[in-house]
Amino acid sequence: MQMPLPSAKVLAEKALIVKRLRAFLPRDSVIDDPAETRAYECDALSAYRCAPLAVVLPRTTAEVAACLRLCHQMGVPVVPRGAGTSLAGGSMPSADAVVLGLARMNRVLEVDYANRFIRVEAGRTNLSVTGAIEGEGWFYAPDPSSQLACAIAGNIGMNSGGAHCLKYGVTTNNLLGVTLVTMQGEVVEIGGPCCDAGGLDLLGVVCGSEGQLGVVTEATLRILRQPEGARPVLIGFSSNEVAGACVADIIRAGILPVAIEFMDRPCIEATEAFCHAGYPDCEALLIVECEGSPAEIAEQLGLIRQIATGHDPVEFREAQSPEEAKRIWLGRKSAFGAMGQKGDYMCLDGTIPVSALPMVLRRIGEISREFGLEVGNVFHAGDGNMHPLIIYNANVPGQQELCERMGAEILKLCVEVGGCLTGEHGVGIEKRDLMTVQFAPADLEAQMRVKDVFDPKWLLNAAKVFPLDVSASRRG
Repeated sequence: MQMPLPSAKVLAEKALIVKRLRAFLPRDSVIDDPAETRAYECDALSAYRCAPLAVVLPRTTAEVAACLRLCHQMGVPVVPRGAGTSLAGGSMPSADAVVLGLARMNRVLEVDYANRFIRVEAGRTNLSVTGAIEGEGWFYAPDPSSQLACAIAGNIGMNSGGAHCLKYGVTTNNLLGVTLVTMQGEVVEIGGPCCDAGGLDLLGVVCGSEGQLGVVTEATLRILRQPEGARPVLIGFSSNEVAGACVADIIRAGILPVAIEFMDRPCIEATEAFCHAGYPDCEALLIVECEGSPAEIAEQLGLIRQIATGHDPVEFREAQSPEEAKRIWLGRKSAFGAMGQKGDYMCLDGTIPVSALPMVLRRIGEISREFGLEVGNVFHAGDGNMHPLIIYNANVPGQQELCERMGAEILKLCVEVGGCLTGEHGVGIEKRDLMTVQFAPADLEAQMRVKDVFDPKWLLNAAKVFPLDVSASRRG
């Protein structure tokens, strides 16, 4: 994966840059020892690594603004970092970059139950947002699989979703406002607790911008009352295509479960070996969860059973207790870790129309055989957010490159059927060179002109999202 050559001028000024950063930051907030900066050399796309020039760990918005202002003055690239869980290389640095980490900015600033919002610092982890309010019967809806570790800043940067986004939406549907610091060090308030802030929809521009426009230091998030009840069912099928057809029929019928999750045999076998969830021996399974009052749940699950029966399921298992519900979800929640038993893997997240699921799943199987690499499918089926896991051996010369070529074919397929390159992981460096598959030159130019406004010197995460040859003149 190509990255631009680092600036010789910036590298030569490292001592001065660190000295000036330490002039206004506590000593423990600046890391420049090469042995320590290695901890920030990659994110969850660990196949690519590069230690940064330095790392700063500010504790306040004012400190973030001061860091960015200095780097802007000295022409130093900055890579924002939440928790480093990006699967697309969104927070991978370059050798001349300062990584700006938000991990120490993790406070709850305000909770307003009457107006249904919580305001937090953006370094707070996703799951701990709900943890701060669940005692009062509330929750924050977006729930990516990495929610125990991932930060709200990264969720906003990539517009993260999760298993329950089918009903509640992804981050952009639950984000009310942000405090954004521009590369010039200006602090900007965008949106707020009101649902319809006046003016341009800048919040919609910032959410999903992958750290290209500014650094989000605070976020106002919509919170919801916990449902009266919830119940999952597990449905086993004889093939991936049949399971995909069942998903399409559920959505076509107008039923809106809170979640529809898909797993195929490689994932089922891996999770069974890992956590013994008790899944059936089948080619594919769906986990469908409905919530509401007992009567609402019973009605929805009854309709889902009727639809599933038309696809001749291997098994239809309805949770009869909280313990059974936890076991149904156990394997799905453990899937990404469990798949590590099979070898190294690349996780993609192309998104497709739900109606295309049967055909795309069949074609992914064909692509797998063509390239000779195994694929495990585990994904948010209700909104077509695919997560094919391509298994390879990084120790075998050429296999990583083969895996990347195969991944590119799968992502091109997603675009061909009317979908897109990414549903929630972002473009980063992983999909950067595929942007021309989805977007015409005029589209990319329009997107880059937005970055020109926020970051005229192109110092924020500049080697990400846009193909290097397309952005070369601006980065230069």
